[in-house]
Amino acid sequence: MNAVASRNIKFISRSDQGGYGDGVQVMVHRGYAYIGHGFSNGIGVIDVRDPKHPKAVNFIPCPPNTRALHIQTHGDLLLAVNGPSIWTMQVSEKAYFSGSPADLLKGQEATYTSGIRVYDISKPEAPREIAFMPIDGVGPHRIWYVGGRYAYVSIHFSDFTDHVLAIVDMADPAKPRVAGKWWLPGMWSGGGETPDFPKGKRFALHHALVANNLAYCAWRDGGLTILDVADATKPKLLSRRNFDPPFGGGTHSPLPLPDRNLLVLADEVNFANCSQGKRYTWVFDVRVPENPVSISTFPIPDDADYCAKGGNFGTHNLWENRPGAFQSSRYIFATYQNAGVRVFDIEDQFRPREIGYFVPPDPEKMFDPRPNRPQVIQSADCFVDAQGLMYLTDPNAGLYILQFEGG
Repeated sequence: MNAVASRNIKFISRSDQGGYGDGVQVMVHRGYAYIGHGFSNGIGVIDVRDPKHPKAVNFIPCPPNTRALHIQTHGDLLLAVNGPSIWTMQVSEKAYFSGSPADLLKGQEATYTSGIRVYDISKPEAPREIAFMPIDGVGPHRIWYVGGRYAYVSIHFSDFTDHVLAIVDMADPAKPRVAGKWWLPGMWSGGGETPDFPKGKRFALHHALVANNLAYCAWRDGGLTILDVADATKPKLLSRRNFDPPFGGGTHSPLPLPDRNLLVLADEVNFANCSQGKRYTWVFDVRVPENPVSISTFPIPDDADYCAKGGNFGTHNLWENRPGAFQSSRYIFATYQNAGVRVFDIEDQFRPREIGYFVPPDPEKMFDPRPNRPQVIQSADCFVDAQGLMYLTDPNAGLYILQFEGG
């Protein structure tokens, strides 16, 4: 599978994921890749102990109309979200990104399952469910869990307008429970709050990453918050920044770099052909968490005319520097949808520069059930292991295993 374009990243292999070619978040743990699927509605398990010859070994289906697109692994545990399979239920993409999913799914609550599932992966090829934490409402979207007592989850409870931060106590993995919550003022409809959010915008937590008891939270069209979560039961706001308007919203992926007091923050592109302009990946100086300051943006890839290629062009996910895998506060890995995966060097945080990329060929088959989707690559997530092996997912094109060859 030769790349359409590449620099400093080498192709190793590709897997069709056992026929479930769609993938969103990927975790690689103890020689196995666990893949959350957005359309196939399950979790795939790929044996990647020999990265040149990956082998699909398991697929764990979700309940009807339910997806597990985001997952986390640590130790003997795999945590997975369960929520409505938005796209296979033919929810309008435009409506999904511009309003509350609860409004879109009204009357369909009984058709899907909401909650967090916990699996024992001591036998890595055979995850065994040990807990399910049901949620009354649309349910969870994404999790941050790297061990310890707490998982940090974006959850849409029935008494909130959209996804908020929920801190889940994992002291007993067989009995997870919500320990604390935090939300933007106006989101707690069950408590009598009334939102004053602009119409056509979606104020919802995509997810948070936590470092040194600080939670860096991306709120879609609501911007960035930094919270003190030292007391999990009472998160405390330290600062908030919203750059929409004028920069268009879609705040999606936070990446704290605590050894340098920096934060990389990516705004998602969820529209085709640059029809709503460009979205940016920002670098913030967070030496003073109460006053984060934007100091630069990543360069926008220009090795091809990606606005004219079809599909979405721009950042989706950032590699999260997970423990035990590739960790760097200099090299930043980002999926750019129709522009593949990109690597940036922020040694000089005021002048980020692109040093590598890999653009896979367009998918041979479409798994995306949404109408009128172009058959182009839309790289979704990238896991980078300690040896610089990159595991790249796509909504249609299977799993690519690549080697980062440095700057």
